Amino acid sequence: MSSGIQPTDLGFFSVLAGAGSLSAAARELGITTPAVSKHLALMESRVGVSLVNRTTRRMSLTPEGEVYLEHARRILGEIDDMEELIGVAKATPKGLLRVNATLGFGRSHVAPLISRFVRKYPDVEVQLQLSVNPPPLTEDAFDVCIRFGAPPDARVIARHIAPNRRLLCAAPAYLARRGTPKTPNDLTRHNCIGIRQGEEAYGLWRLSSGRGRNASTEAVKTRGNLTTNDGEIAVNWALDGHGILMRAEWDIERHLRNGRLVQVLPQYFTPDADIHAVYPQRHQLAARVRAFVDFVALSFNQQAAGGKG
Repeated sequence: MSSGIQPTDLGFFSVLAGAGSLSAAARELGITTPAVSKHLALMESRVGVSLVNRTTRRMSLTPEGEVYLEHARRILGEIDDMEELIGVAKATPKGLLRVNATLGFGRSHVAPLISRFVRKYPDVEVQLQLSVNPPPLTEDAFDVCIRFGAPPDARVIARHIAPNRRLLCAAPAYLARRGTPKTPNDLTRHNCIGIRQGEEAYGLWRLSSGRGRNASTEAVKTRGNLTTNDGEIAVNWALDGHGILMRAEWDIERHLRNGRLVQVLPQYFTPDADIHAVYPQRHQLAARVRAFVDFVALSFNQQAAGGKG
């Protein structure tokens, strides 16, 4: 009997893990449930560890099974890349696409876009993971990351998707109660809603005035009694009149339009937060990556032209 991991095991295990049970995997693979059980048992015998915890109705992966699945899907994705590079796949988008985005933006903008994308490209399997902080660019955990700001790393490609500004805003009721700031230093006397995200200095807001050689920037250390790592929660607190918030225009534009939020210190500029699709250079020729990035760019451009809300 051959030992170790067989190439056919990779696709089989990926289907099995996605199906969630032996019987569901059998239906998807077009074989019997006993045949699935036998294949799994042979795999576990060859590698010498248990990959799946079996119950009467459901199954779950062991820690070793999780590692096996992670590497199996990565290898299958690299096989898809190779087929595309040598022309076997005829540049048809297919295979596994791993996408990362931030919590609030991913939930409100990226997830609905992926729903439309897989309807257009049903042969692409998308895994979306939302995280507070963007993953390290050196890790091979994702094929495409949607993030704010271009990364300072030449090993990845950062395609500009859409412009995006960070704006200061507050509810009219808060400003009526506490007054409207006239200068950046006035913010030190206000309740400012804090967001702990990324590696940016927490509570330090930089505001610039002027352009070119006449530009100057002030760094204001803000304080407040509300802090979160979720942007959507912070926006809701601002809507409830708790204080002043710095947030990306894409997240608050609809509230500015309907008057529930009012821009504060509009004559000052805050750091840009343009939206980029970031992916490793080796993925730039993969059809599924190209198709997804193009789809994202077109969708955001159309949304911006028609209003971000």
